[in-house]
Amino acid sequence: MTALLHRVKSKMFIFAHRKARGLLDGEYGSVFKGRSLDFDDLRAYVPGDEVRDIDWKASARHGSPLIRRYVAVRQQQVLLVVDTGRNMAAESLGGEPKKDIAVMALGVLGSLALNHGDPVGLVHGDATGTQALPVKAGDANLERILRKVDDVGRHSAPSAPGEQLGFVERTFRRRMLLFVVADEGAVAETTERQLRRLRAQHEILWLTIRDADLTAPAPAADPAGRGTVLRDVVGRAAVVHPVAASPKVLAAYQLARTERDASRSAMLRRAGITEGYAGSSHEVVPAIFSLLESHRRGG
Repeated sequence: MTALLHRVKSKMFIFAHRKARGLLDGEYGSVFKGRSLDFDDLRAYVPGDEVRDIDWKASARHGSPLIRRYVAVRQQQVLLVVDTGRNMAAESLGGEPKKDIAVMALGVLGSLALNHGDPVGLVHGDATGTQALPVKAGDANLERILRKVDDVGRHSAPSAPGEQLGFVERTFRRRMLLFVVADEGAVAETTERQLRRLRAQHEILWLTIRDADLTAPAPAADPAGRGTVLRDVVGRAAVVHPVAASPKVLAAYQLARTERDASRSAMLRRAGITEGYAGSSHEVVPAIFSLLESHRRGG
């Protein structure tokens, strides 16, 4: 197995026990598998499943409810849409670079898709332009996708998620599942209009990567006595740390962050898009499970 994909799957084994991984795989299947008359297999019942899908005889033998799944009536194409601008080089809430969480999320969702026979493609970019990798099956293709995202650095151009969404809107006409990964940055009105049009054409899942907490205590100095200087990845200006040093600044910071989150979440709800959150690689598996479950229930 190739390097980045191997790392993703290794973390999946660490962060989720066997039953949880099975439920995650089943949740993907229950959401995006079509219904036909051809029986496929059984999986554990998850609250919210249709009662009519319970196989009562198999459940009695097993001792717990089992759901009947059916062969898909069509193949689902999955398009991973991710910001690979400079914002993704910044620190996340859990202390990792945001790109590492993006790689984990794309690897998990991509692996689920490939396990179900669904090919995966990529749209990524920044303010200078957008690039795409074709929708294909196979671990080698998913590895190429993960490497593109892993190349993000502070040398990258500024982020502009609206550019990538516009590219998807202009380029992809066939109905697909779009898995969008971006950070907490405010979403412009033009992006909302794009998302409304995209949602009319595609299924959309949105994962927001949480920003670093600037109210946390400052990092410890190194042995030479030099403190760690935080810098904004966009303008390279030094960031005063912690924000909580001033009660007024702290209050203004928390208010601005709350308003930004509320604005983004409300915009996504209006567009009919399911949103999830992850502040670290450890949170990716449960976040994707919750996303799939919420999407299956209609948001």
